Amino acid sequence: MTGDEPRSLILTGFGINCQDETAHAFELAGGSAEQVHLNDLAESPERLQDFRIVAVPGGFSYGDDIASGRILANRLRHQLGGALKQFVDGGGLVIGICNGFQVLVKMGLLPMTGGEIVQEVTVMHNDSSRYEDRWVHLAVDANTPCVWLRGIERLESPVRHGEGKFVPRDEAQLKQLQSMGLTALRYVNADGTPANGAYPCNPNGSVDDIAGLCDPSGRVFGLMPHPEAFVHRTNHPTWTRIEMPEEGAGLAIFRNAVEHVAAGAGV
Repeated sequence: MTGDEPRSLILTGFGINCQDETAHAFELAGGSAEQVHLNDLAESPERLQDFRIVAVPGGFSYGDDIASGRILANRLRHQLGGALKQFVDGGGLVIGICNGFQVLVKMGLLPMTGGEIVQEVTVMHNDSSRYEDRWVHLAVDANTPCVWLRGIERLESPVRHGEGKFVPRDEAQLKQLQSMGLTALRYVNADGTPANGAYPCNPNGSVDDIAGLCDPSGRVFGLMPHPEAFVHRTNHPTWTRIEMPEEGAGLAIFRNAVEHVAAGAGV
């Protein structure tokens, strides 16, 4: 590291437990990562100005009490909502993974179609009524503005969640999200064809097979699968049985963000 790498803030505390893997992914992608506790950031929101990327990792924030991500979402909205909105408006990038996706949705930073931090969609209990821990196939919406997904068509990642079912407010809102390309990532079958809601390829029953969303700027992205859990080929359960690249498919997501910032596009 030279000290000039794009800096990522990795949020920690209160049940977040994937911060090390997320930081490792950003560092592998050529960036730097600093883990910052929620209390420290809430006390000094101006610290966001030292970073160009913010990540809300997976975990079980506040023990998933009330609903997954709800309490952390409330804290972020009330204590850091204005600072995060300013961060995004200034060109900053944000990613929320699994519990982090639940948080971004419930605090209203995603999909933010109206430009304000207001909850528009939700994430509910899986249709299977159980915790799902499995690998899934994913396809990127060809029309998405998401900078995190540039150049990616398909990938695999594991899911690990009990509340991952994406639900829009109504059919009209779903069509709006689709037309804007904000339905950035979908669950698909192994051959790339639509899952059409079929379990287990769609592991939670998400409407329209949606696995991830972005905002209209393309800089805020959230997804239920864990790309930070597939950055080395040895992360994959079949790595000893089939040929695959040394680099796991999930790393491309983090590299896109780091390169976006390094090119000056995130400033």
